Amino acid sequence: MKARAPAGFSFFYNIPVIKFKRIAAFLPLLLALAGQAAAATLAVYHTSDAHGWYSARPAQWDNGNSTRPIGGFAALSALLKKETVPYLLLDSGDMFQGTPEGILTRGLASMVLMNQMGYAAAVPGNHDYDYSEPALKVLVSSAAFPFVGANVYNKADGAGVNYLKPYVLIEKAGKKIAVLGLLNTHTATDTLPEYVKHLDFRDEAAETAKWLPEIKKQNPDAVIALTHTGLSYDLSLKRVDVTTWTFTPPFSGALPIARAAPGVDLVLGGHNHTALLNGYRDPVSGVWLAESGYGLSYVSRAELNFDDATGKLAGIKVALLPLWIDQTGEDPLVLKTIAGFNADVEREMGRVVGRVDEDLAFAANGLDSAIGNWMSDATRKASGAQLAFQNTGGIRSEIKKGDVRLSDLYRAMPFDNTIVTMRLSGAQLLRLMADNLRNDKSFIQISGLTVEFKPGPTGRPAEIRLKYKGRLVKPGQEFLVATNNYLAFGGNGGDAFAGGKDIKDTMLQVREAMIKSFSAGPLKAPAVGRIKRLD
Repeated sequence: MKARAPAGFSFFYNIPVIKFKRIAAFLPLLLALAGQAAAATLAVYHTSDAHGWYSARPAQWDNGNSTRPIGGFAALSALLKKETVPYLLLDSGDMFQGTPEGILTRGLASMVLMNQMGYAAAVPGNHDYDYSEPALKVLVSSAAFPFVGANVYNKADGAGVNYLKPYVLIEKAGKKIAVLGLLNTHTATDTLPEYVKHLDFRDEAAETAKWLPEIKKQNPDAVIALTHTGLSYDLSLKRVDVTTWTFTPPFSGALPIARAAPGVDLVLGGHNHTALLNGYRDPVSGVWLAESGYGLSYVSRAELNFDDATGKLAGIKVALLPLWIDQTGEDPLVLKTIAGFNADVEREMGRVVGRVDEDLAFAANGLDSAIGNWMSDATRKASGAQLAFQNTGGIRSEIKKGDVRLSDLYRAMPFDNTIVTMRLSGAQLLRLMADNLRNDKSFIQISGLTVEFKPGPTGRPAEIRLKYKGRLVKPGQEFLVATNNYLAFGGNGGDAFAGGKDIKDTMLQVREAMIKSFSAGPLKAPAVGRIKRLD
């Protein structure tokens, strides 16, 4: 019987002993050369802010390709299978909150898919805490890859949380890559504050400087900061080439991380839903930055090139790759996994709850929108309040003309927010609008009130006028106001609500108020123009 080679040794197994001894003398050199050749180039693929968009969908935001399907894990998997060099796959958080598929499973669907894809590490985003810290711990324990987060501490004892590693060392193709995790400091207010009030999300740049000396002792070949923060909030929801831009102080977000201390080679960011077409090389630190947009429509590919002679990192190239499925194809095994989740969603979410005669669309001018006005109206009517407010960022999808299914409402309003009522004065309302009108955009939607403002030179309003039933609101007037519990209890943009009187959580979900609004029959899109920019 012919002897079979042990697994992994077939190349040398049948070589005669004498010849093998000759080769053995050169074996260390051969292996060293082979190792260097294999690791001359290493690709790092990066995703962020998938928000549960596991499947391809029409690229409605792209005027030239509005019906062309893009995105999803099946497209990403097909793309990765065509990769010709060793690669790592990393994610910057906000993995599941945004679609029925993600919400119904509390993110476990994301873990199943990310395990199947072979992710090497991930950092939580603020919305990964949306069902509480214990719920996030379940996701971490379900992952076949580590979750990293160096700047999350327990307030009680100052210790780092035990479910996140500050950093990990990943060996790939003979190279040792350090991945440092950093959450956004705004996580304290960008999820339900009650769920994270016991946690301290410390400054990202300071924590980078703190951990780099320890990381350097491990002699990594490259250091990646995997973060849930971006280059600039002003770039939110944009696909943009910033390679020739110069950013001016004050700095926040990813740039301070890049400049915190020498040693970081690449910063992979998220949160702002920005897609950097060719990355950005910080001219001060020399560090490369990449961000990958929203909804798993794009993936960033950073190519790390190492010097053949020294093995040292010689350069980085960054590109944003659109996941057009007619170009990538779709992995049938991943499609099969997703089909199982879709079937569960259809059983739970397929019922028709109403009908709309027109599209409930986003704002064309960045101010009030048809869908924002409708949601605010529904909140006001369900609560019996005089005024109502909804954070613009909490509205995640338009609702198209025709039958509206429960799944459509979950996509538009994926958060289980409840309606909170209180009494606010005219002066407090003025502060609320001043906090939420920035750079000619409104970060809040309104009902029962009209707002006129003049933009100021700093991006803040130079003047604001509030009107209720056509009359100017006086500072001392009081109003019964309704909003969601995210804004009411410390969410970003909701500071003015903290001074309210008679605060009461009705425990009625905003989504239930949306369903109730269909009881009178088909809806028409509310007119826009409640928030007006004065020239």
